[in-house]
Amino acid sequence: MRKFNVTVNGKSYEVDVEEVGAGESSAPVSVSSAPAAKTPVSKPAGEGTPVPSPLPGLILGLSHKDGDAVKEGDKIIVLEAMKMENDVNAPVSGTITYAVKKGDNVETGAVLAYIR
Repeated sequence: MRKFNVTVNGKSYEVDVEEVGAGESSAPVSVSSAPAAKTPVSKPAGEGTPVPSPLPGLILGLSHKDGDAVKEGDKIIVLEAMKMENDVNAPVSGTITYAVKKGDNVETGAVLAYIR
């Protein structure tokens, strides 16, 4: 496993890449949306279930306020990707805490919110 710092649109990411042999895929194994100078972000204790972005795109809206109760399957975020609006739904029931705001650009896998 090798670590690289990658800058995309002025935002730095620390990327872990697994070296593979001939004939195998060379896709990134994990991407942390934390700034490269900091330790990669894993699920902090007490933060709850992370909600990852299914696509890269623009956050058009948040359907709730921080601290609101949500049920599994509730729409929690509207994400624009490829000129289409996509709903991101809660994977579990609980209390939501957003990690993004309206107008943010996100990459696939970036944590959008936590539900505990």
